[in-house]
Amino acid sequence: MSLYENIFLVRPDVSAAQVETLAQEFTAVIEAGGGSVPKTEQWGLRNLAYRIKKNRKAHYVLFNIDAPYEAVHEMERQMGLNEDVMRVLTIRVDELNEEPSAVMQSKTARDERRVRRDDENDKGRGDKRDDKKPAAAAPAPTAAPAAAPAETPAETPAAAAEEKGDAA
Repeated sequence: MSLYENIFLVRPDVSAAQVETLAQEFTAVIEAGGGSVPKTEQWGLRNLAYRIKKNRKAHYVLFNIDAPYEAVHEMERQMGLNEDVMRVLTIRVDELNEEPSAVMQSKTARDERRVRRDDENDKGRGDKRDDKKPAAAAPAPTAAPAAAPAETPAETPAAAAEEKGDAA
């Protein structure tokens, strides 16, 4: 059997669940033709390099296919009949790449950087802000006055007025 990579673009107004259903349908066509799809990647909604059918974005899906030509041809025919599929590109390859594609690697790297940045921002957020504030001039510490005897309630003016009955 031959090895192929297939990428197809789906209209942007289609939901991600519908894109997944389309991918499953096309996988079933390949499997019915005696082939297999060892890897499927959904790259999500991405910008197009130029407008296609008045759309600036599309859902991208990548298939790695191990199937006879007839099965791939039938899948492409089905894609051509489907109104949601905007473009299809299938190429024959010498070997299938089992690793994530370059697009998925860049996505995971970008997500990891975002998580690291968020973690760094969450660590000691208050400390960072306090460090950036100019230090206020604190009064110089003075010698502590000798310990004064604690006031008793009778010594406060309000308490004294209550004792005398002056408070009305």
